[in-house]
Amino acid sequence: MLRGITIGTIRVVPMDRGLTLAETLLREVPAEARPQHPGTGWEVGRLALAPEYRSDTEALKRCLFLSLDYLSHHAAAPELYATCSHVLSRLYRRFGFRAFAQDVLLPGTQKSYTLIHGHSADVLSALSRRGMPGTHPGELQ
Repeated sequence: MLRGITIGTIRVVPMDRGLTLAETLLREVPAEARPQHPGTGWEVGRLALAPEYRSDTEALKRCLFLSLDYLSHHAAAPELYATCSHVLSRLYRRFGFRAFAQDVLLPGTQKSYTLIHGHSADVLSALSRRGMPGTHPGELQ
């Protein structure tokens, strides 16, 4: 929310129910390339920002920080996963994620994805030390 107006949403889903794109794509990745404990992971996805904020890296960082901070206080979520394009994986690397599989094809399609992973504590630490603005009236909350 910014000044009482919703500017974005994000969805975080546990990866032990077969519901996420990351789970589907992980089956296409050789076992030796996968992080060790995907069953304890949560997929971070469906990040949507209002058009006027999509190029605002600070808004993205703040939304991601607030979402993951909330998650960390309400659920055990030691591992985070996401799917994205190769270009976006470089952006998320700045936030504590690392790409572990690129050009993973979604079965039955020609769509390919990069899979990224991060330990929740590392991601939160990276987000909080990257100059997160304090919460002042009118800032993202």
